[in-house]
Amino acid sequence: MAGYTKHPEFDAHEQVLVRHDLASGLRAIIAVHNTSRGPALGGCRMWPYPSEAEALTDALRLSRGMTYKSALADLPLGGGKSVIIGDPRRDKSRELLLAMAAFIDSLEGRYITAEDSGTSVADMQTIRTGTPWAAGVCDEDPHGGDPSPATAYGTFVGLKAAVAHKFGSTDLNGLRVAIQGVGNVGFHLAKHLTEAGARLFVADVFEDNRTRAVDMLGASPVPADAIYDLDVDVFSPCAMGAVINDETLDRLKAPVVAGAANNQLQTPDHGDRLHRRGILYAPDYALNAGGIIDIAYQRQGKSRTDMLAHVARIAGTLTEIFERADATGQPTYRLADRMAEERFRRVEAQVSLAS
Repeated sequence: MAGYTKHPEFDAHEQVLVRHDLASGLRAIIAVHNTSRGPALGGCRMWPYPSEAEALTDALRLSRGMTYKSALADLPLGGGKSVIIGDPRRDKSRELLLAMAAFIDSLEGRYITAEDSGTSVADMQTIRTGTPWAAGVCDEDPHGGDPSPATAYGTFVGLKAAVAHKFGSTDLNGLRVAIQGVGNVGFHLAKHLTEAGARLFVADVFEDNRTRAVDMLGASPVPADAIYDLDVDVFSPCAMGAVINDETLDRLKAPVVAGAANNQLQTPDHGDRLHRRGILYAPDYALNAGGIIDIAYQRQGKSRTDMLAHVARIAGTLTEIFERADATGQPTYRLADRMAEERFRRVEAQVSLAS
């Protein structure tokens, strides 16, 4: 894709490709960030981006985040991402998904896809008919291959670790949590929190998602833009990225930010500003790694019990990040980056020496 190396989100990405397929209407981007630890694994997101430039921004940011996520989760995988420009509720078709499969297949295994916002297990099963490089389609798995329950579970145990570090207790009874986005992951997280006794406030751009959380879990509904202003203990972004930005950051009253959304910080400066305000930020790619752990275990045919044990280690990883941040006075996102870079750059160095 011409000119992407000058994009502000470009971070030595190994490969960025764009595909337009007139017959199916497919407009898509695949970004491979780093494959030093293994093939790039990352979901396929479908979203009505206003422009191809904004889709590219998302693909570059998300693929980089997947490299860091896999490294911090200690998985033998690299980072990549694909995005389809379109409304998943109106524009999706079998022909479009098969065209996407052909696009993925052209990378010959350097990039492996899975579910993400706007795509489902059924979509991955369709894509799998056109390429072997689609994961999250395991019919034998108790959840049918859908990684969102594992993502939610990892977010839940990580949120508990953040609460314990900030408030000195893992008891969530009465804890006030504002969840932005109650789709697949956000709703599963909300169920865990409800069972733990937390009080939930939910917002979602899709009315049916919000209504489901209100009706089934007793959550309090909140207008989408008002979610930032609530006087709560935890703000939990579980939808799109860049939600902590110049417009929203100073409105936050929650002393903890811990959610499943990718790339919650619009820029690194927003992580620094959270730190200066004394808000504990659980770095998103450390917190939401449950899904990629699940996909990795599905691909290897390992047991669900072992997978859940690996996901539970997210709490220990976050505690280490928080403690190192306290000891050094550094923002948590910088410590998380450093820990991940130590892991994938060590492998890069080993590969370089062996070549």
